[in-house]
Amino acid sequence: MNIPNLLTVLRVLLIPVFILLFYLPFSWSYLAASAVFAIAAVTDWFDGYLARRWQQSTPFGAFLDPVADKLMVAVALVLLVEEHHNLWLTLPAATIIGREIVVSALREWMAELGARAHVAVSNLGKWKTAAQMVALVILLANPPLFTFWVAVGYFLLILAAALTLWSMLHYLLAAWPHLSADPKEK
Repeated sequence: MNIPNLLTVLRVLLIPVFILLFYLPFSWSYLAASAVFAIAAVTDWFDGYLARRWQQSTPFGAFLDPVADKLMVAVALVLLVEEHHNLWLTLPAATIIGREIVVSALREWMAELGARAHVAVSNLGKWKTAAQMVALVILLANPPLFTFWVAVGYFLLILAAALTLWSMLHYLLAAWPHLSADPKEK
């Protein structure tokens, strides 16, 4: 166990704290939940940076890091859909969660073929993640009233959903030779 892995585990442990803060009946609960989510988002970047810088990448970290990210984002999206319950949030949330399921399955399948590098994380995925995280921090910090900041959050989440579809298409096209290959050609 090293510091990057501890940060990843911390991100998973913050999920129940994040949920509890979101549902507390206080005026500051949205801001507190958003702050916990923002801390988790920063630890996501920081643990990867430290693992590379200190050369402390481990199989455990390589497994848990994307799981922790997807859990935190999925929980945030589910909480927001329940709170906002509108098309502007529900459609991008379903798109983002659906894409994560498709791309995770695709990566697993490509890894079984020994072709995981064809569906590695790209810069497009990093832009998608940035838009998504900023949108979620903004939306979590605000009650479900249509204000300037909520509109900015919706816009960024819709942008993240568009980028998520674009990156999924990119991954599917990269994997297409393997997906369309005749069983004898594999």
